[in-house]
Amino acid sequence: MGVFSTSLRTHTCGELRAKNEGERVTLTGWVHSHRDHGGVIFIDLRDRFGITQIVFEPAHNQELHKEAEKIRREWVIQVEGVVRKRTPGMENPKIPTGEIEILADKLTILNKSKTPPFEIEDREKLTEETRFRYRYLDLRRPSMFKKLYFRHKAAQVVRNFLSENGFVEVETPMLVKSTPEGARDFIVPSRLHPGKFYALPQSPQLYKQILMVAGIDRYFQLARCLRDEDLRADRQPEHTQIDFEMSYVEEKDIHNLVENLMKKLFKELLGIDLETPFPRLTYKDAMLYYGSDKPDLRFDLKIVDVTDIVKDSEFSVFKSVVEKGGVVRCIAPKGEFSRKDLDDYIAFAQKNGAKGMAWMRYTEKGLESNIVKYFPEEIQQKLIERVKPEVGSVLMFIADKEKLTAEVIGKLRLKVAEDKGYIPDDPNLFKFVWIVDFPLFEWDEEKRKWEPAHHMFTMPKKEFIGKLKDDPGSVICSQFDLVLNGVELGSGSIRINDPKIQEEVMEVVGFPKEVAYERFGFLLKAFEYGAPPHGGMGLGFDRLVALMQGENDIREVIAFPKTSSGVSLIDDSPSEVTTEQLEELHIKIVKPK
Repeated sequence: MGVFSTSLRTHTCGELRAKNEGERVTLTGWVHSHRDHGGVIFIDLRDRFGITQIVFEPAHNQELHKEAEKIRREWVIQVEGVVRKRTPGMENPKIPTGEIEILADKLTILNKSKTPPFEIEDREKLTEETRFRYRYLDLRRPSMFKKLYFRHKAAQVVRNFLSENGFVEVETPMLVKSTPEGARDFIVPSRLHPGKFYALPQSPQLYKQILMVAGIDRYFQLARCLRDEDLRADRQPEHTQIDFEMSYVEEKDIHNLVENLMKKLFKELLGIDLETPFPRLTYKDAMLYYGSDKPDLRFDLKIVDVTDIVKDSEFSVFKSVVEKGGVVRCIAPKGEFSRKDLDDYIAFAQKNGAKGMAWMRYTEKGLESNIVKYFPEEIQQKLIERVKPEVGSVLMFIADKEKLTAEVIGKLRLKVAEDKGYIPDDPNLFKFVWIVDFPLFEWDEEKRKWEPAHHMFTMPKKEFIGKLKDDPGSVICSQFDLVLNGVELGSGSIRINDPKIQEEVMEVVGFPKEVAYERFGFLLKAFEYGAPPHGGMGLGFDRLVALMQGENDIREVIAFPKTSSGVSLIDDSPSEVTTEQLEELHIKIVKPK
């Protein structure tokens, strides 16, 4: 009997080998292919474990052979027979069971299938709509099962690791109070309380902090997070995160725990030894050198600030920007850049918000372009010394307000790297980095008010607590992000555990005390009963599993994903509900004009 034997099968379709020759076995699965070779019928039988070849010989069993003629692709069958070695020269080294076949004695059709809309093959190129609508067929493909099984193993490693480190898995509620935490809430009407609504949790943030007040000390769960936001390839309305919280910790304790978790995951699942500790970059330096708070460190192309040099040039564009308090930053990629390439990069910069992109080519003779004449020799030399270009490089400049300049040149850095092949084609190259020392607040120009840069439950660094009211823009907090290959894996922080500090932070972002207690009173009241110092993190489990398998789209590792418009094609949701349901909930639908 095999490892996964049941009442209907003795072995799986990926289990039998030459050592099983002569054994009588029973297999079940889907008909992967059906071939008639000179009267002998060959069927490849498939289950999640593999493929086994089944042979129906008329000389062995004429009646059974006739039955086998009727079988079609994806029918579910049960076959009983004897294991035998394949004829020498007919082995199939591409599959583990390729040395043997089953000479069939008995056939039972368990279920028939319509002709599927596509072959259950990895080589089949399918549209997103076809894959998501027929996800139950898409998941039969070996590559898709492999991804889901990898996800399963990753979840087991995470659970075992955290359990061994004293964490307790606690489920937090899915129907919660609607609180403003960033993205829009999905809201759920209450039938028992007309006019009132639950929200689906964007994260377990408030509840895991309450668990620290409750003395759990170390909590975790693979938490479902639901956010009503515009979608991209790496976003879904519902996703999973490795969520944990710890009492009596500082930032370094959380970093150390996560690094050890990553080491274990990558070693056990990929056989890769990660180097720790991971490098750390302040938010300020990340924006300065990479133009992003999620920098891709797989290639070395740093941004250089040249504001102090070019302000003394005669180039009016740069001088004007600097006089208005802006900055000038530069990258110097090497490679062949045609004039069309440079025009395309200028258009790319403009599309992303810049007024343009200036450039200079560095040759053995020095800097060359139609703007070099505005830069005296002394300034050109300072530029060369600061930027350190290689011969053949092109200096690309963006000049504007600091935030816009950083964002545009950061995107330009990635665009050039992608176009010129700077990113090594190595599936085993994983570059982690911690981004630390984030600002607590950011100014919303449109609303003319301070907003939390991440969320309002992050503890300010001690030296900034006295500046919360007088100088919010200067406040640095104990927030940190973990970034892998230019993708943000998750965010964490040391939390505020003092109700007075929490009230002060909420007041800065527009929640005076009475409003704060109305929205977040259940957390603030809990803090009044002795909240220990605590901190934690939420790591994007879907993103981590996808990146570990060389995928950029998290939908590749989610069993039933939504489209980019938030539609589930397999069940056609969201869908309308009946008038009776709406009446029970006291809801009236007003169609948009």
